[in-house]
Amino acid sequence: MRVLVVEDEAALRGQLADGLTRAGYAVDSAPDGRCADFLGHTEDYDAIVLDLGLPGVDGLTVLRAWRDAGVSAPVLVLTARGSWSEKVQGIDAGADDYVAKPFSMEEVLARLRALIRRSAGRAHPQLRCGDIVLDPRNATVAVKGRAVTLTNHEFRVLSYLMHQHPRMVTRGELTDHIYAQNAERESNTVEVFVARLRRKLGPSFIKTVRGLGYRIEADGDAPGDRE
Repeated sequence: MRVLVVEDEAALRGQLADGLTRAGYAVDSAPDGRCADFLGHTEDYDAIVLDLGLPGVDGLTVLRAWRDAGVSAPVLVLTARGSWSEKVQGIDAGADDYVAKPFSMEEVLARLRALIRRSAGRAHPQLRCGDIVLDPRNATVAVKGRAVTLTNHEFRVLSYLMHQHPRMVTRGELTDHIYAQNAERESNTVEVFVARLRRKLGPSFIKTVRGLGYRIEADGDAPGDRE
């Protein structure tokens, strides 16, 4: 899952990016409104953390521009503590939730998980597909109750596929959601991660849709085109 952090204060921006990366997200960062506006229009994010008090182009202006252009990624706005007017303006401009400064990283992560979960149409905090259970709260995966150790990128691939289940995900879409903007992307890495996941989770859990991409297949799913 890929997240954009927009914050002009360098130390806080780094804190947010580090915390999100440790939680298993691919993270892009923007220090001002102009950069944020460009990234929001040109990249595909699963969620955005947006400070409203940005220099130059303020956060509300950026948010309105995103929504006017049809950018639908859930947005968590950062507001000044006690500023109820900022919270109202943010929600009215298209934000999905807010957190007041100073905040705990745990609260930001919990609110982001909820936003991503709701945007995928899911209510339960855990993702369950057949015998596989993925818990975004602690970045763990279990198969029939047995814990499975995944690398950071393997977890990102599985998390995105399970959030999108039962929809098919193209290779390009999957690549866009597991890497940050400045990360090196080799042409065959998605295939490598999928192969590793099949070894760890079982060969039939992730199906290949010929010439297109991948989808999760769990008990009860309708059969589709397979390799």
